[in-house]
Amino acid sequence: MRSRRLDYSESTRKALVDSAVELFTGNGYAATSLDAIARRARVTKGALYHHFSGKQALFEAAFDLVETAAVKRLAEVVGGEGTAWDRAIQGIEIYVKSCLDPSYQRIVIHEGPVVMGWERWREAEENFSFGLVKATIEALIESGEIVDVPIEVTARILFGALSAGATIIAGAEDPRQAGAEVSRTIVTVLEGMRSHAGDEPDTEAPKTDEARADRPLDLGKLLRRARGC
Repeated sequence: MRSRRLDYSESTRKALVDSAVELFTGNGYAATSLDAIARRARVTKGALYHHFSGKQALFEAAFDLVETAAVKRLAEVVGGEGTAWDRAIQGIEIYVKSCLDPSYQRIVIHEGPVVMGWERWREAEENFSFGLVKATIEALIESGEIVDVPIEVTARILFGALSAGATIIAGAEDPRQAGAEVSRTIVTVLEGMRSHAGDEPDTEAPKTDEARADRPLDLGKLLRRARGC
């Protein structure tokens, strides 16, 4: 049976982290004081120090909360119903929506690398979401949706593209437009890796340089040729 003291301790910690997310999102890390967070959570500063060693520790708890919520939404889609391809596309859409969330933008994308340091921030990002990206690539290959590319390399390239996309969205004058462009670009890259059974040899006359420039690049065909398929 849970004790009242444990319940109170957990509710106090939750109140502090929720308040930190709200204030860090609205004011930024530098402009947010521990006094303000304690007041917002309606607890004493002593209670705050009982749970957190300082401001950075509280920020990292806020970071974890925001990232956990985003990854949970993504995992529900990636591990849900539908074809592997449909789940992957929906996952990209959900990720872009997360990047449009003010708390995700401010805490995870803008403040995270500065407050936590680049290496620690990157490690945290990998711990949260790289596994989902890798699982998505594995599912696409196993289902025959994309060609049999190296899983680890492809997952890291896609993970890097998603991270870069998040930065683009967060820094854009029009985040929604940037989000649409990021989503479209990443889907286009995945489209280039799609499997197309029964590709026939190209028997058409050689293309001029101008015609080649107009024809879209079929990354999937290039990968199959590189593998001798």
